[in-house]
Amino acid sequence: MLEQRDIIVVGASAGGLDALARLVPDLPRDLGAAVFLVVHTPPHEESFLPQILTRWGPLKASHAIDGEPIQRGHIYVAPPNRHLVIGARQIHVALGPRENFHRPAVDPLFRSAADAHGPCVIGVVLSGSRDDGAAGLASVKAAGGVAVVQDPEDAVIPGMPRSALEVTDVDHILPAAALAPLLVRLVKERLDVPAARALGGDGEEEVASASVQPPPGGATLSCPECGGVLQESHARAGGIHYRCRVGHAFSEQALLTAQAETLETALWAALQALEDRQDIARRIAERARREGRPQTMALFEGRERDAGTRAELIRAVLLGNGGVGGEVEKST
Repeated sequence: MLEQRDIIVVGASAGGLDALARLVPDLPRDLGAAVFLVVHTPPHEESFLPQILTRWGPLKASHAIDGEPIQRGHIYVAPPNRHLVIGARQIHVALGPRENFHRPAVDPLFRSAADAHGPCVIGVVLSGSRDDGAAGLASVKAAGGVAVVQDPEDAVIPGMPRSALEVTDVDHILPAAALAPLLVRLVKERLDVPAARALGGDGEEEVASASVQPPPGGATLSCPECGGVLQESHARAGGIHYRCRVGHAFSEQALLTAQAETLETALWAALQALEDRQDIARRIAERARREGRPQTMALFEGRERDAGTRAELIRAVLLGNGGVGGEVEKST
């Protein structure tokens, strides 16, 4: 049975429009594949990306509609604040938990494509920060699909391409201007793969939770989004991931960043509380001095000094070189 690579999934974030501007114009009208695109966008702002992409090239682009059939020669764009996942024949748009701080996120699209279409998928990671898409591309590769990454040296923001390269044995690394000819060639190739799509996937689990739920046990960490317990999962390609009961999901890098931000917020709150305690203790000590109560005055002067010392320690951490989690930010 001969199959065709007719599913192209693309993920991008900051700098992604620059890459798309060099990719989309060279995709031919008779491209024998459907293109699915996730670009990180603000959740509550109107998106004009489909209109822009339609003007840039011969393929028509539109926001994906839940339940619509997959058609070749069309670009489907994830709507703002919705995950885009695909089944064997239909497209699904889901308001699932955020992944790696994003909705839409790249990983759910790539995972669902790998699950439902296996070797018939081409995954493409473009410019962006951090590592959304890295684990998803690993899933595409593990299912027999083709992994393609924009050359980090060519990307406006190299974080996503570099992260994908760290976890996946990528098949092609090219500048954005060279991606369209590659995709056309890959789509035209025929795959002598029996039952290439018979992997049992239909995207329904991704619709329900934007990912397969993790197995019981594993790490007992707190979710930065909702405070629930995170569980560690090794089930998917692309390294360790963490997911809470609600469904918020994080790569290791995203979790480190989130925990650094949570810690900084907590430390600022602690600093404010200590400075308030210092001020209250000072007022009580001053009043005790005026009223001639030396023991009370000495007690609260000691508490004032203690609160001040603790506050200065926290302030030094917050205002030190790199701030809280500085090394995490430098690595992204």
